[in-house]
Amino acid sequence: MMTGTVRLASLVTAGLATSGCFIYATQSWDPNDFGVVRIGRAVLTTAAVTCDYLITLRNTPPATQEYDFLKSEVHARSARRLLDLCCSNRGTYIKVGQHLGALKYLLPPEYTSTLSVLHSRAPSTPLPDVLHIIQEELGKKTSELFVQFEETPLGAASLAQVHRAVLWDGRMVAVKVQHPKVRQQSSRDIMIMEVLLRIVKKVFPQFEFMWLVEEAKKNLPRELDFLNEARNAEKMADMVRKFPFLKVS
Repeated sequence: MMTGTVRLASLVTAGLATSGCFIYATQSWDPNDFGVVRIGRAVLTTAAVTCDYLITLRNTPPATQEYDFLKSEVHARSARRLLDLCCSNRGTYIKVGQHLGALKYLLPPEYTSTLSVLHSRAPSTPLPDVLHIIQEELGKKTSELFVQFEETPLGAASLAQVHRAVLWDGRMVAVKVQHPKVRQQSSRDIMIMEVLLRIVKKVFPQFEFMWLVEEAKKNLPRELDFLNEARNAEKMADMVRKFPFLKVS
């Protein structure tokens, strides 16, 4: 057990060093977004989950009732730790957590039942930040763009939130605002996840979830491109134009 713990500690240290070097080399370090705190949370959570499995199950024979009971308890504790990490780091982490919560055919129920709350509990961005983002992106104050802008969002998701507003010509619109720093942090978050999952893979060779990173690398940039989303909405509107009971705008 001591050898396994030393090995884990060495891998975690290597992961931190690799992550730090990458961030420094790419000059993506921004002291204002507390990147070191986000990385620290992810590393500590990964270490806590890994150690919990190693320590709790080390002396219990597999395929026994006691082993299954202990494993279920570790699953539940680990899921809660992951939920706390997702809610603290937000953005990319919530997106991945939502995906995990939907994998009922693949993950133990302790994980899916715990992480599924992220589908309805994604934190929202405070109104002053929302107004700042709109002015920064569109070059005008909210009061110049809308005669009315509802402070409370209609809904908040992992990457953005939506507010109801009324244009000066009277049209009611839904304004989708990306959470601040999500775009800047996403590539770094995925890199950290990849490093940590590779460490877990070293400790548990049977761990087969590296595909999550590859999927995030491919799909997240597309989801963060709202212009691409708008073009897709226009294509869909054209496709369903002949159906009067459907409307895409």
